[in-house]
Amino acid sequence: MSAQAVETKRWTPEEYLAWERAQPEKHEFYRGAVFAMAGGSREHNLLVGNIVRLLGNALLDRPCEAYPSDMRVKIPATGVYTYPDASALCQRPEFDDRHADTLTNPEVIFEVLSESTEAYDRGDKFEHYRSIPSFKEYILVAQHKILVEHFVRQADGSWNLRVLRAGDRVEIASLRCVLAVDEMYRKVFEVGEQAE
Repeated sequence: MSAQAVETKRWTPEEYLAWERAQPEKHEFYRGAVFAMAGGSREHNLLVGNIVRLLGNALLDRPCEAYPSDMRVKIPATGVYTYPDASALCQRPEFDDRHADTLTNPEVIFEVLSESTEAYDRGDKFEHYRSIPSFKEYILVAQHKILVEHFVRQADGSWNLRVLRAGDRVEIASLRCVLAVDEMYRKVFEVGEQAE
């Protein structure tokens, strides 16, 4: 995981959920351990806000749902509970329990990369996500330069990558919508300010 364990106690999923629902901060869960999540930078928060707004607008008149980072996702095959930066689906949402605060069937997941989470988001976390049968598209968004990596699951289970930059458009087939990369990065950088 990308953060330090909250304490050394071994948690059950039920203990974690009962405790987590009462916490002001978010925590991930994996193999009996609970991990505090770090706060996001200005750029990270602007990107997440833009992505959720664009998704919400694109899906407004359709039977689809887009969620910000407060929607917890459970990965049934591995038992991980995590908070993607954004997630969406155009099928009926399925939840872990009656609280309807832990989604188990996202189709599309967005993660905004940071120095502390990039290796995990690209590696182990992506591996966990790939075990979700409904999961079809993974979109990684750099926060220090305009760069979007769009992974799409193929019929044979392999994943294709498309790299997008300023002026490009992200075509999200499973949601039947398109997001402009420039709009995802709106107000994140001043002209010429993008970090190299």
